[in-house]
Amino acid sequence: MARVAARSVPSGEYWNHNTHYHRLLLAAMPRGCVQALDVGCGDGLLARRLARRAQWVTGVDRSPEVIATARRLSEGFDNVTFVAADFLDYEPPEEGFDFVCSVAALHHMDFAAGLTRMRDLLRPGGSLAVVGLARNGGLGDHLAGAPGLPAHYYHRLRRRGLFGGPDVPVTDPEMTWAEVREAAARLLPGAVFRRHVLWRYSLVWRKPR
Repeated sequence: MARVAARSVPSGEYWNHNTHYHRLLLAAMPRGCVQALDVGCGDGLLARRLARRAQWVTGVDRSPEVIATARRLSEGFDNVTFVAADFLDYEPPEEGFDFVCSVAALHHMDFAAGLTRMRDLLRPGGSLAVVGLARNGGLGDHLAGAPGLPAHYYHRLRRRGLFGGPDVPVTDPEMTWAEVREAAARLLPGAVFRRHVLWRYSLVWRKPR
């Protein structure tokens, strides 16, 4: 799997395999969203994008240094707040969220515990959207991931000068694509699982009212 180089971009805007799928998360946000939560928010790029659609956005990340960067880059966004905390221990001040999302963070924690926590923080009728990583479990997975290499170079060429991202810890995923799909189906009945070209999957789920 090709890795995304960590490089800071002064403007706070950049492109990589994770930000490429921000549009999927934005599309999953319910209309009239009041409270949104970004789990593993990093430097706050997604939170700032969410803030243009939600009344209030909270970003949570366990790295105080990354949270400090997120706050600096988000000056001028009065409807965004950032919290330095382990997500599994995080206690929100509000009674749940209309939208909970996460990008490339779930494999940094216990999958079942993290996904269950995201599910439980949703208000009835709220939406959950996750973009994550998984590992190849066999030849079929390697073949399915092969188109990602030309796609990677195509998008990187198109976005010359924007390719980069924050300097954050990198962890290889332990769960295979099939394991992620099966666990998600068990924890989030009816969730839509999709595998994407740039070595990411997405999960979208709406909590019953």
